[in-house]
Amino acid sequence: MQKLVVNPGVTEGVIKAPPSKSYTHRALALALLSNGESEVINPLISGDTSATIEACREFGAYIVERRESVVLKGKNILDVPENVIDAKNSGTTLRIFTAISSLTAKGYTVLTGSRSLRKRPMAPLINSLNHLGVNAWTTKMNGYPPVIVEGGGIKGGKTGIRGDISSQFITALILASTKAKGDVEINVQGQMVSEPYIDMTIHMLREFNGELKRNGKKIFIPGDQELKGAKVEIPGDFSSASFILAAAALTRSKVKVKGLNFDFPQADMKIPGYLKEMGQKIRVNKENGWIEIQGCELQPGYFNLKETPDLLPVLAVLASKAKGKTVLEGVKHTRYKESNRLLCIAKELLKLGVKVQVEEDRLTVEGRGGLKGGLFESHGDHRLFMAFTVLALSLKTRSIINGPFTHRDSYPDFLTDLIKLKADLKEIVD
Repeated sequence: MQKLVVNPGVTEGVIKAPPSKSYTHRALALALLSNGESEVINPLISGDTSATIEACREFGAYIVERRESVVLKGKNILDVPENVIDAKNSGTTLRIFTAISSLTAKGYTVLTGSRSLRKRPMAPLINSLNHLGVNAWTTKMNGYPPVIVEGGGIKGGKTGIRGDISSQFITALILASTKAKGDVEINVQGQMVSEPYIDMTIHMLREFNGELKRNGKKIFIPGDQELKGAKVEIPGDFSSASFILAAAALTRSKVKVKGLNFDFPQADMKIPGYLKEMGQKIRVNKENGWIEIQGCELQPGYFNLKETPDLLPVLAVLASKAKGKTVLEGVKHTRYKESNRLLCIAKELLKLGVKVQVEEDRLTVEGRGGLKGGLFESHGDHRLFMAFTVLALSLKTRSIINGPFTHRDSYPDFLTDLIKLKADLKEIVD
């Protein structure tokens, strides 16, 4: 088993944010569906995005991976994959390519992934594809992967889809519907979570000459669009940057994260404001793309994370060191991530003696000082692994993080960057 030994210490220095995983997925999928050649500059190459690159290859894209870019030539008619599409641990890959699989001329595509991924719901997306004239189902008929999709195209029409589980369903429908035979109207039902991720999809779609109209929860996508190859540069990732900023807050250190682009919508751009509310000294330079933090005593607060679910692990570990009660609401959909994040975070913080209360849509953390190191389980979840690692830097004694080093799914240089910031880490395998 892999283990990470984390000794208490400070973090200080300057780090460049890794490229955005979310934008990389979307750019690659759109390049596959576009006429001509596309170049994705500064892509994130990680476990999750590698799954998307391989999926594009299976559908017939010609791909050249260069040092700082990926060049991809799309297909008018997608090939039926020779192999099963292995999305590994990437929910975004699974959902996007389930919808794209319907665009092959004929035949069947099978999609699956890791044990964790096979626990993530697919029924809302499959039901919507069925409404649009696609034959798709799960092998066990239970709404969970593996998934089988018959090619032949999307006919078009109207479909409703739940908005309270994952915005990835809506993203998948938007991207694939640009190639539908007829127009598509998506009606999002109930609460819409992670809405900035839909804004991200729309932003990238327009880079490839795509069109849609949106009126609140109604999204209209003209069918049979001619997407055009594009040259796009992937911005730095605020989600990944949040862990470095949290490390500085927890250890009361000074750190600057550069390489961020405030013109590209990202849900987790809210992290500087959240940190400021928790008592941290924050400087933001949007023109030059950096955030600087001077860690101070952490203050408790109230945060609604309906639109920023990926910040739950970061804010939860920050809250564990903020004396008083921090309330994190709008988080019920985090149960459907790489792990049941609500329950797993609570379980690990309770080991430290932190009082935690889990409700349907809320996590309350009562932080305190004097926390000693412990043994954390990462639960196969990259964001939990990174959150517990930065928390461990601030504890009074050594800690161990158990489990695979899943940070490679989204932030391959996470441990390297922490070491650059003077963190004392040691990887061991037993």
